[in-house]
Amino acid sequence: MAKNKKSFFERLTGSIKVEEYDDADDALRADEKSQNGQSITAEEPESGQLAVDVFQNQDSIVIKAMVAGVRPDSLDISITRDMVTIKGTREETREINDEDYFFKELFWGTFSRTILLPQEVEVEEAEATEVNGLLTIKLPKVDKGRQTKLKVKSL
Repeated sequence: MAKNKKSFFERLTGSIKVEEYDDADDALRADEKSQNGQSITAEEPESGQLAVDVFQNQDSIVIKAMVAGVRPDSLDISITRDMVTIKGTREETREINDEDYFFKELFWGTFSRTILLPQEVEVEEAEATEVNGLLTIKLPKVDKGRQTKLKVKSL
């Protein structure tokens, strides 16, 4: 039987299932990759999906995500009026050989997350802070009820 695609948790944490495969299963997976146009000589690095909390208060939408181990300058946050995309890389220091690990559950590599917002936000007024590995993005809501008076100038 062919190996199933990694679960969300496995992609997020970088953990692996400890299962044994015989040569027939390995050959089947290689054949499936070649039929899909993927290279069988080098595997593509997997991208994890960043876990987030999204909530609102009276005047803002707030996004919180754990980005421990990621330098703030290596985070890429793109904001539109109705969507936020967070991308980054958590780099692993290769000080320990793979055979010396008992558990290897932390996610290392690139990650991203796109969040569709439930309401339009003011892009120019957005703020992002990181404290002790917790990224907090504050997105002020567009006030559609706000009115202003416009004076007509005579030329």
